[in-house]
Amino acid sequence: MKIEHVALWEKDLEKMKEFYETYFNVTSIKRYHNPKTGFYSYFVTFDSGSRLELMAKQHLSPRIADSLGYAHLAIAVGTKEAVNAYVEKFLAAGFPLLSGPRTTGDGYYEAVIQDPEGNLLELTTD
Repeated sequence: MKIEHVALWEKDLEKMKEFYETYFNVTSIKRYHNPKTGFYSYFVTFDSGSRLELMAKQHLSPRIADSLGYAHLAIAVGTKEAVNAYVEKFLAAGFPLLSGPRTTGDGYYEAVIQDPEGNLLELTTD
């Protein structure tokens, strides 16, 4: 098991991508856009292989806009079956399932739960 990526809400997505490229020599993939939700993101990859997801969304809710920065912690658990098994385990323990399990528009199989403090944990395949 490993932490797959950390995601941050940003006001200026292009500026932040440029910042990480300039100062940390990351590589980035093509910008993802979900026209239905107004969501945009870049995944930037460090030399070590660790990744950061930079995210922006049209019309951010006040809750998100007031807390730009940390969005969720993604944990790669291996397979779709493993994601599903973790979801069942967390549901049985009374933790809320906020999203999924599902395959996202950018190809991830994921489910999002809340930890005891309300932080978002995205369970994903490798």
